[in-house]
Amino acid sequence: MRLQDYWGVGPKTSERLRETLGVERAVEAIEGADIRTLADAGLPRGRAVRILRRANGATGMDALGTRDVHEVYDDLLTLASEYAVTDHASDRIRVLTPLEHVEAREERLDDVLDAREAWSSLDEDAKTAVLDAFERYDEAGGTDRAAVEAALSLREAGLRGTTFDALDGVDDDALRDAAGALGYVESDGSVAAGADDELDRLRDKLDAVRELENGALDVLESVRSRGVRSLDEFQSAFVEYVAEESGLRRGRIEAATTGDAYDEADFASTTLRTLVEELEADVDAREESVAADLRADVEAARADVDAAVTAVSDIAFELSLGRFAAEYDLTRPTLVSDGVAVVGARNLTLSGDVDPVSYAVGAHELDSGTLTPPSGDRVAVLTGANSGGKTTLLETLCQVVLLASMGLPVPAESAEVGDFDTIVFHRRHASFNAGVLESTLKSIVPPLASGGRTLMLVDEFEAITEPGRAADLLNGLVSLTVRQDALGVYVTHLADELSPLPDEARIDGIFAEGLTEELALRVDYQPRFGTVGKSTPEFIVSRLVANARDRAERQGFEALAAAVGEEAIQQTLSDVTGD
Repeated sequence: MRLQDYWGVGPKTSERLRETLGVERAVEAIEGADIRTLADAGLPRGRAVRILRRANGATGMDALGTRDVHEVYDDLLTLASEYAVTDHASDRIRVLTPLEHVEAREERLDDVLDAREAWSSLDEDAKTAVLDAFERYDEAGGTDRAAVEAALSLREAGLRGTTFDALDGVDDDALRDAAGALGYVESDGSVAAGADDELDRLRDKLDAVRELENGALDVLESVRSRGVRSLDEFQSAFVEYVAEESGLRRGRIEAATTGDAYDEADFASTTLRTLVEELEADVDAREESVAADLRADVEAARADVDAAVTAVSDIAFELSLGRFAAEYDLTRPTLVSDGVAVVGARNLTLSGDVDPVSYAVGAHELDSGTLTPPSGDRVAVLTGANSGGKTTLLETLCQVVLLASMGLPVPAESAEVGDFDTIVFHRRHASFNAGVLESTLKSIVPPLASGGRTLMLVDEFEAITEPGRAADLLNGLVSLTVRQDALGVYVTHLADELSPLPDEARIDGIFAEGLTEELALRVDYQPRFGTVGKSTPEFIVSRLVANARDRAERQGFEALAAAVGEEAIQQTLSDVTGD
C-alpha cells in the first residue's frame, strides 16, 4: 500500500516517512497505531494521532459531527489513556474510534469488563507486580525479549482469568530458555556481549592483543626495560609481558612467534599480528556457534514467544481500559437500535462530588422508580436555571454515547444507548453575529437533514441570534428533528416563545431552589420531566444584595430587587440567614 493512500499523508509527509523509516516500517507504524514511531520520524504528535484514527476507523470518525463532539471525544481518550500500563497501550487508547458494528462493541465491552474484574480482584501486591512488569517492559523498549520477560512476570504473579487466558497456553520453561537468547543475536548475525562467557573472554583477549599491536613501540620499550641483553632474552621477556597483559597462555603466544625475525621490532610486530589473526578466527568461530545455538533456542520456543509478544500487548491494552473502568465505576450499557437513556449518570470531566442525573430521549425500558425518564419522546426541550447543569447534562449524554460507540462502559448506574450515524453536540458560543449563525447552521443542519440516525445535543441556540428569530429557528430545528425521525435534546431559555411543540416533543426543567448559607446557588440538577424550568433571578439578585461592597452598590441591587419582586428577595435572604 502506498503511504499517500492513508488519510492525511500527503507528498511531503510521505517523503519524510520514507526517508526516516522506510515504507514497510512506516506502514507497520500506521497499521499498528504506533504514535511514537511516527512522532520520532518528525510528525507532530497531534497530526500522527489524526492520521492513525482515520487509518484505523474512518467510518467511526465520520460519526463525530461537530467540533464540540471532537473535543468531548479527545477529552475522554485523554482521560482513559492516563490509566495505561504501557506506552503502546496509551497510544492504542488515544486512537480508539467509534466501532461500526454493534457486535464489535459488545465484544470489546466483554474484554474491558473482564479486564476490570481481573484488575479489581488483585490485591495490592499483585497490582504492584503487574505495574512493575509493564514498567520494565517499557524501559526495555517493548522488544520481544521484554515481552517474554513481562509474560513470565505476569505468570509468576499468579495472574489468571479471562484477560490473561492468552498466556495460559505458553510453556514457561520454553519462554525462560528463549528469554536467555532473545536480544543477543543482532540482525547482522553478531552476538551481543553477555550471551556466552567463553565468547566474552575471547573478545577481551582479542581487544587486549589489538591494543598491544596498536602500541607496539610502547611494548618494545616496556620489554627492553626488563634488562634484556640478547634477542633470545628479549623473546622470552616479550612472551611473558604479552601473557601478563592479555591473559593468554605462554604456550599460545610462543606458538605464534616466528623463528626468522631479523630484530626485536620484527619479532614483536609479527607475533602480535599473528595473535590478532588467530584470535579473530577464534572469536568468529565461537560467535557463529553461539548464534546458531541461540537461534535454535528461540526457534524451539517461537510459537510461545510469538504468543507472549501478542498477549502482552493485548493484555496491556485491555488492562489499561479495565483500570479506567474500575477507577470511574463504569458499567455496561445496553446497546439498542434507537434512543438514549441513563439512570444515575455522571460527567467524567467534573471533579469532586458529582450529582448523578437520570434522563432519556427516545424509547427505552429503564426503570429508576420516581426518577424514571419518560419513554418515546423524540425531542426534549431542556429549560431552567442559569448554572443549573443543563450544558453539563448535554455533555454527559455525549460522553455516554461516545463511550458506548467505542465499546467502552459508561458512567451511569444503567444506560441504554442507540446506534447513531452522526452525533451532533453544539455548546453555547456567545458570539452574536451573522457569521456565527451561518457557520452554526452549516454545522448542525446537514447531519440532521441527511436522513441517517442522528442525535442532536444543542445548547442555547438563542445565544447566536436575536431571541425572536432564535425561537423561530429553534422551533424549526425541533420540527425537523421529529420529521427526520432523529433524536434531540435542545437547551433553551425560550421555551415560552416556542410555538406549540410536536406531539413527539416534551419540555423538561431544572430548578434553582434557593441559596446556601455561603450564598451559593442551590440547584436540583435532576430535571423535572414535562415542566418548564425557571431561572429564578431573585436568587441571583438576593446574592448580589447580600454581597454588595458598599451602600451605593447595595442600593443599585435593591432597585433590581424591587423589579423582580422585593418580597421574594427578602424571603430568600431570610431563608439563608434564618432571621
